[in-house]
Amino acid sequence: MTHIDLTDARWVKSRHSNNGGNCVEVAPHFSGVVPVRDSKDPEGPALVFPAAAFAAFVAGVKSGDFGTI
Repeated sequence: MTHIDLTDARWVKSRHSNNGGNCVEVAPHFSGVVPVRDSKDPEGPALVFPAAAFAAFVAGVKSGDFGTI
């Protein structure tokens, strides 16, 4: 497993994120990967996904593949 240094990551939240704090943040601009963390726990762990897998997940969310919550 490769270690990715997220010390200087610039975390962003979706502009659609207004649901009472149940949000995730992503750190764009990492080559080939997308770090993701819970916005309520910014000092907690981050998950790092391959960029293609994260893009497929986002596309699935946008197209309604996962239904509604």
